[in-house]
Order: sequence, then C-alpha cells, then structure tokens
Amino acid sequence: MALIEMIMPKMGESIFEGTILTWLKKEGESIEEDESILEVATDKVDTEVPTTTSGILKKILISEGQVAKVGQAIALIEVDDNLQTATLSDSEEESDLANDLLNLAPEHTNTLVGGILSTNYAGESIQEGTRFYSPLVRSIAKAEQISPEQLAMIEGTGKDGRVTKSDMFAFLKKRELHTGHSIEGTGFKTPGAIVSGSDEIIEMDRMRKMISERMLESQRISATVTSFVEADLTNLVIWRNRIKDEYQEREGEKITFTPVFVQAIAQALKDFPMINISVDRDRIIKKKDINIGVAVALPNGNLIVPVIKNADTYNLIGLSKKVNELALRGRKNQLNPEDLTGGTYTLSNIGPFGNIMGTPIIMQPQVAILAVGTIVKKPAVVETPTGDVIAIRHKMYMSHSYDHRVVDGALGGMFVKRVADYLEAFDLDTKLW
Repeated sequence: MALIEMIMPKMGESIFEGTILTWLKKEGESIEEDESILEVATDKVDTEVPTTTSGILKKILISEGQVAKVGQAIALIEVDDNLQTATLSDSEEESDLANDLLNLAPEHTNTLVGGILSTNYAGESIQEGTRFYSPLVRSIAKAEQISPEQLAMIEGTGKDGRVTKSDMFAFLKKRELHTGHSIEGTGFKTPGAIVSGSDEIIEMDRMRKMISERMLESQRISATVTSFVEADLTNLVIWRNRIKDEYQEREGEKITFTPVFVQAIAQALKDFPMINISVDRDRIIKKKDINIGVAVALPNGNLIVPVIKNADTYNLIGLSKKVNELALRGRKNQLNPEDLTGGTYTLSNIGPFGNIMGTPIIMQPQVAILAVGTIVKKPAVVETPTGDVIAIRHKMYMSHSYDHRVVDGALGGMFVKRVADYLEAFDLDTKLW
C-alpha cells in the first residue's frame, strides 16, 4: 500500500484558498474515485470536492472551519501500489516524510510539508519573507490605506497566523471606533441595535455575510444612478403562451421570459459596447466576451448569480436550456466557482415576486445591472393606421442601474431603451425548431 496526498484543488478563476466546511468521510473510511469527500467554501460558492483516486482516508490534515491554500495537502489517502498517483515526487526521502506525517498533528504537518511542496499561493511577503498575504487581503489593505507597518501588526486567525479577510474587517471596525468614522467613510458611527427580551436574534449565515460585504463594497465604489423604461411585451407574451406547451412536451422543461431578456441584453451590449466594461482604478477595461449573469433566488432567500458565458452565441433554445440548468443547479447548491465568475453584465428578474420595479445594486467590477419587473395588463394608447385606440397591453418596467463614473446618463438611458426596443419588436412568427 502507498500513501498519497489529496491536494486542495483550484476552485476557479482568481481563487487562492477555501474554507473546509464539512468532511463527508471520516478517517479510516473507504472512498471511491470521483466520490465527493468534503465541502469547501470560497468567496464565490460552496461546493463539494471529489477525490481523484480510490483508497482509504487515513488522515485529515485540514480540519473543518480551517482555511486551505490551493495546492496545499488537505488529507492523506492510502491506495494500492498499482494505483498510486502521488503528488509528491518519487524520491525516497519525500515518501518517508509523507508516511511520518500520520504521526503528527495537522498544524505540524503543514509546517513540514511546506518545506517540500509548493503550497505557497500567489502572494508577496511583506515582512522579511516570513509572512504572506493573499491577493484579497492586499487589495483590502490598499483600498483602505492600511500601511505595511499596520498590516504587520494585525493578528492573524488563519492557519499559521495568516491574516484573513475577517481579520481585516475586524481591524477596520476597531479603527472606525477609534477614529469616529465608519468603514464607508460617512463620518458617522452606526448605532447599535436595541434588543429586548422578546426579540429573536438570528446569526447571519456565511452567504448572507458575503452578500452584505459585497453590496456595501459596491455602494462604496460605484456612483450609482438608475434609469427606468416601460416596455410593451404583448407580442412576446402572446408568442410564449402559444408555444410553451409544445416546448415543454418536446424539450422536457419550461420556457420562461428570461432567455428572451438575456438575448435582448446581449444584442444591446453589441450595440453599446461601452456598457460591457469594467473599471480598474483609472483604467476602463472593454470586454470582448458578453457574459451575462442571471440572479437566482435560493430556497433560503439568498441570491446567487450564475453566469452565461458568451451569451450572444446561443439561440433561444440554447439560452432557455442554459438558464434552466443554472437555476436548477443553483437551487440544489451544485454550482461550481467557474459558474459564478467572469460576468460582464447582470440581469435581475424581480417580476416573479410581484415587484413592478426596483433599483438593483451593481455586481463589481461590472458597471451596470438591469432589473425587470412583473408583466402586467394595463390600458394603453396604441397607434393604428386609422387612428389611436385604447387597448389592453402587457407592460413591464425595466430599471437600469449603472456606474456614473464611466457611464453617463445618455448612454445608460439609451442602452435600456434599446433593450426595450428589441423586446417590443419581438416577432410573433419566431421559430424555435
């Protein structure tokens, strides 16, 4: 029998670490190749991680709740010699060390293995080559003007004293209390909540905390304004009502309005490419690909935003299937980090909740987001060859929030009007097959 290491896999673009949520297997249990063995949380998504080999889980090196770097050993697996796929090199010295690790505590294991394996993730040493900071921590330090000297004084609660995102936010909170300024730079302290004996206190879950941090960050970064347009979707509603039963019978799933919205947005982004951008300090990055995120409501009420990559290359059936697939996997907590990265624009459909309009918050580092409300019947003036008439039409409000630092009102307003134009011009004779 041979002993190999299970390595923390790369969980997606720009992700360098993950928190071990749950080990699905116990030490001593058998595991099969491609069987999920643990759940990992990153700043993008929670996901299950499968093994790449069959064997016995001999030792867990990173405990639940601890942070592991990409490329770091997280478990030791005993496998048949004929199936050995060890990540260590074949030197006898390294093999002996791997076996010796079984007798060491996890914290000692990381120190010893660190001398042999390339477990240091992307990051630069601030102090004499002994302390490393993740790109996220360095970004927070830069944005909040934390000097290297101050950074070195922050006590790290991560593995081996590493400074985590939570440590950074705790430091900023303490700094706020001492200076009398809030993190958002408003100059005012947020008063503490008054709790009575009859109140229920509910701790935020991890995703709620992450959403809270990102929304506050977006409000702090972007100069957000919102433009509104009302669109007449009568043709689209009639068309969908006509084909939805046949579509479900042929494709085995429902067709919603969302893929048509995504298609119209993709067309408008081609017309106005300066909406399909992101901002990096004083630089505007014009995106070549059109990757549209679609907000999905989870059963617990939280939102997640999977991304349709190259949305402009799909036809309506392709978009419908992609939207349904991502929504289903999102509700089942089966999305992976790649599903949530790379978005260049976001759609939020608040119509299913009965909302007629809203003012969505931009997903950083994007510069715009579109919210579509519920479709309602209402009387409207319709122009005909014989004069104007009052008719019942299917109407929907669209709310376009954009970053006024780089998107002026004219451009932001023209974009959402173009999306409405595409939807209003929807062809009743559109064929899917």
